[in-house]
This record gives sequence, C-alpha cells and structure tokens, in this order.
Amino acid sequence: MSEMLKISLPDGSVREMPRGSSPADVAAAIGPGLAKAALAARVNGELRDLTRPFEGDSELALVTARDEAEALDLARHDYAHVLAEAVQALWPGTQITFGPATDDGFYYDVLAPASRAPFSMEDLPAIEEQMRAIIRADKPLTREVWSRADLIAKWQADGETFKAEWAAELPEGEELTVYKSGEDWLDMCRGPHLPSTGKLDPQAFKLMRVAGAYWRGDQKNQQLTRIYGTGWLTKKQLDAHLHKLEEAAKRDHRRLGREMDLFHLQEEAHGSVFWHPNGYRIWRELEAYMRRAIDGAGYREVKTPQVMDARQWEQSGHWGKYRANMFVIPDEVPNTEDEGPVISGEADWMALKPMNCPAHVLIFKQGITSYRDLPLRIYENGCCHRNEPHGALHGLMRVRQFTQDDAHIFCREDQIVAEVRAFCELADRVYRDFGFTYSIKLALRPDQRFGSDAMWDQAEAELRNAVVEAGLATPEYGWEELPGEGAFYAPKLEWHLTDAIGRTWQVGTIQSDRVLPERLDAVYVGEDGEKHRPVMLHRAIFGSYERFIGILIEHFAGRLPAWLAPTQAVVATIVSDADGYAADVARQLQAAGIRVDTDTRNEKINYKVREHSLAKVPHLLVVGKREAEEGTVALRTLGAEHQKVMSLAEALALLQAECTPPDLKGGNRRP
Repeated sequence: MSEMLKISLPDGSVREMPRGSSPADVAAAIGPGLAKAALAARVNGELRDLTRPFEGDSELALVTARDEAEALDLARHDYAHVLAEAVQALWPGTQITFGPATDDGFYYDVLAPASRAPFSMEDLPAIEEQMRAIIRADKPLTREVWSRADLIAKWQADGETFKAEWAAELPEGEELTVYKSGEDWLDMCRGPHLPSTGKLDPQAFKLMRVAGAYWRGDQKNQQLTRIYGTGWLTKKQLDAHLHKLEEAAKRDHRRLGREMDLFHLQEEAHGSVFWHPNGYRIWRELEAYMRRAIDGAGYREVKTPQVMDARQWEQSGHWGKYRANMFVIPDEVPNTEDEGPVISGEADWMALKPMNCPAHVLIFKQGITSYRDLPLRIYENGCCHRNEPHGALHGLMRVRQFTQDDAHIFCREDQIVAEVRAFCELADRVYRDFGFTYSIKLALRPDQRFGSDAMWDQAEAELRNAVVEAGLATPEYGWEELPGEGAFYAPKLEWHLTDAIGRTWQVGTIQSDRVLPERLDAVYVGEDGEKHRPVMLHRAIFGSYERFIGILIEHFAGRLPAWLAPTQAVVATIVSDADGYAADVARQLQAAGIRVDTDTRNEKINYKVREHSLAKVPHLLVVGKREAEEGTVALRTLGAEHQKVMSLAEALALLQAECTPPDLKGGNRRP
C-alpha cells in the first residue's frame, strides 16, 4: 500500500499527501491564508470535519465563509452545541436532548434540574454571556467514534436519561459519533462541525425566546424547554436580520388588520376569518380584478358543491393522501329527539372539499367533449376546508377555510406547452400589477407518487419547455429546479414573490396532471373518433385570497395602493362652516367611483389627520372656509411631507387616476 494519497482539487490539480492526512493539512500545505479561512471540507462530495483524515485517494473541496449556505449551516449547528454546553455549565444537572440548525438560527431542547424552575426569558442574558465565553475560549471540536454500549453507559452515568434512551434505540453495529468541546463536554452528533468554537463570531448570535416542547414531540412525554436563537457568520448579518425582524413586526398583518379594522379571528371558528367591511372591500377588489383577468384569458367561471361523497375522494386518490386534513361528516339526518349529535355508525361519509379539482372533472364529464372544445378553462373562486393543526394556524397565512383563485385547464397533449406559456404570461402581468418581483421554480417528482416514470419525464419536460419559451427560465427570474417537491400526482411550477423587506412567499402554481383524469375517467372524443384522456393543468395565481391579502398587507405595511384601499379618500373639515362644502366634495368623488368618507366631527384638524393616517387612508382632502369659497381642497397624500392646495377638478382627476385598477389604466386596459 502506498504511503502517499492523491488528493484532487477543484482547479484540476492533484496533491500528494502522506496517509493519515486531513483536509486541514491540505489547506495548510496550500497556504496559511487558506488554512485560517477553511471551515470544513467536501470529501468525495460528503461534507466532513476539516480534521477528519482521508481514507484513501479523494476529491477535495474546502469550505470557507464564501460558501455561505454551508458555512451558515455549520455555524448554526455549532451555536446549538455551544448553547447546550453553556446551559449545563451554568446549571449542572440540566439534561440535554437535541439541538438542530434552523433556517435562520438554531434551538436546543433541555430539561432544567429539579432544583430550579423551567428556563425562562430572564435566563437568556446569562446563557448568552456563557456562550460568548465558550466561543472566546476557542475550544477544539473533535470527533470520536464510540461503541453503543459505552455511549449508553456514559449517558446513564451522567444522568442523561433522554440521551441514553435515544442511544439504546440506535441499531447495533452502527458507527456512533460524539463531538467533544475541549476536554470534557461532549454531545452525540453525526456532525460535521467547525474546527473549534473560536471559528464562531461571539457577536453574531442572539437568543430569541423560550417555548415548551415535548420529548420527541409527543405530549404524553416529559415537557422540556426549547431555547431558540438566531445565528450568523458576522455581526453585520445578525444586525440585518434583527432589523428585518423588527420591520416584519411593524408589518404584521394581524396587528395591522386590527388597527385598520379589516378582519378578526376567534375560537368559535378556529382557523376561519371574520371579514369586516373594510377587509371585505379589499377582497372584492381583488375578486373583480381577477375576474377581469380570467375573462380576458378565456376562462369560464363555475361554482361547485362544498360537500361531496367520500367515495369521490377515494376514487380521486385524495382520501388516502389528505384524509387526515379533511373535515368528514356523516351522510344522515341527525336524531333530533336526543341531546347532542348522534351518529348511527351505518351512515355513508361525506367530506368538505379540501380542493376543487375533482369537482371540476365532474363538470368536464357532463356531456360529450370534442377535441374541438379544447382547451377548456374552468375557473372557480372555490371555498375549501383543510383541518390544519391548531399550532400551524397563523393569521391569514395559514387557515382552515380559504378561497382559491383556482382553475383547471383541460387540454390535448399538443396544447400543453402553449397553455402553460400563456399562464406564465398571465401570472407575470398580475404580479407586476401588484409591484412584486418573483422567481420561478420547477418542483420535480416526489418519492411517493402516482404514474409511471415515462409520464413524469414527459410532464416535467413540458413545464420546463413552456418556461423556456416564455423567456422566464433565466437567472433574472431565479429559475431553479427542486427535486422531490412536486405533488403526488404531478410536477409543478411555483411562483415565489419577493416582498418589500426581502422575504419570499410561494403563491402561484401550475401543475401538469395526467393522473386525475385517468382516475376519474375523464375523456374527450378525438379527431379519429376515439376516446382520449385530456391532460389537466391545475393553476392558481393568488394561491388563496386570505394569504394573498395577508402578503399584500405586510408588503405595503398597510399602505395599500389607492385602488385597493378600503377607503380611498376622506374629506375632513377644519371648521363647521365647511360641512356643506365637504358633503358636496364627497358626492362628486363618490360619483366618480371613489370610495370616500367625510369627517365633520368637532375635532382639531391635526387630530383628524393623525387618525386617518393611522388608518392608512391614501388621501385626505382638508377643507375650510377659504376652500369652500374658492372651490379648492388641501390634498394630503399618505406618506407625503406637505399638502397641496388645488382646485376640486384637479384633485378629482388626480384621485381618479390613482384609484383606477392597474389593468384598466390607459394602454394597460384589457378585454
């Protein structure tokens, strides 16, 4: 056996290193700068510790802070371990369980010793200081392989009952790894980790909150404390993230929804929205906008039942896939003579629809459809219900009752690419009308799916080709393919909107489906006189009205474009002598189609201005005795520093222009 190893580097060069060398040795051989910057290594494609020796000839790519995604994940994993070590250093007897990295940080589940209360927010400053001390100590993080028996014995001896339980369930003979921090503290972990705690920035993390968490997520088990933190590579990144969180809190649609009197939620209809007049005005404007868009694109609007027989959902395949999230009811008349609901146990079952697609297939199947009738585009503002877990519900963003701007395009094989391309162009117009930029992703076949590989190959290629033809498969549109993230019946294109503070929201989608038409026996008569299966394109642009309104509220921080605002203008008086003129101004604005209120209360004008500004009214027309005599108004636009005095005619023209929906303006006017 040769005493030297051949290590291939990304630039094509090959270095010979003594057997037993590690990626850290290669980095040192290349130069001190790289040795200092290296954080981890990819060895034959596997992410590993920098100090783990090569087993043989290998391909090596060193990971530095420039590889931000991998570096962040490593750092956050290390922050979690440092958190656990800090808690045990401060409160000996604390038991640790698990602590993974998250999308923006880390957490660790711990059990406080019996001598003290569960950990709380008051403990976080002390834990942070201890974490910084561990980081500054620059403790080496070293990987060790233990036998299962030795590891169980170690955890039992240390009183770590949770760790011992987990180790006891690991397979016999499996390589079990632990990581030591310095000489004494260790944790069971697959790794990899940074070379030492000193590679972390002691100023680039912050502990955020604590919450209850059950061992293994089971409420029958011991309740633990979950300590959350956010972690970054630099303090600058942390500060930017905290600013983004602060900005997000200001924009929270739940708070703004209360302040603007748009909607509320309450336990009597958990997960469903009570829309107030102001909020429903936004809904109606969106609905009218979308109807204009789909009418111009050749869709036919329908309305389908809320409740359908369970056998329909069994045939479609949804019963097996979505049953846990469906609201199911018995198909029988309740016994009205006894108190409480009575179910005989012999009733057939029905379900509130969690999606609209099977009902649209049933409409398609009414009568005989010819190839000449295709494509057939069926649209529905379809109200759906899904039994989401209580803990997953979140304002308008995650609800149990929602309405989709849902449509299904039934088409021939030769029409698919053209239909998908047309949808891409329609979605582009819509998102640009709302001021959004977006990226497009292609979600590919999941492991658990219906249909053959050949069918999936074809469906994925069709979606890909349509985006290419539309000119959207480019870096400008964030084009990316996502393996394993398609639906169980079809691949899908996803539109991810970017909001005003850089967050992304997945909203629109189009899916190419050959499974549901097969399962529900949808056919059309082809040019050859034979029966053929249509392809079914599932598509939505808003996704759901509820979530899209929530996104809009947060994107605009409540300052909705004038055409969407519930109240577009308020005429406010300075003195009571102008009440009559204010009423006349309001009548003229209303006649021009502007949603207007008057404020003639006996309050100071500064009070009125502040109140309507907080309500996010786009325009305030202030009138007093002089304005009444001269036929003018003092126009105050939300966010502007100064008011402008102008004639009523000028103000009317300006407001009409601003309050016109973007698809109806000038050259943007659509059929």
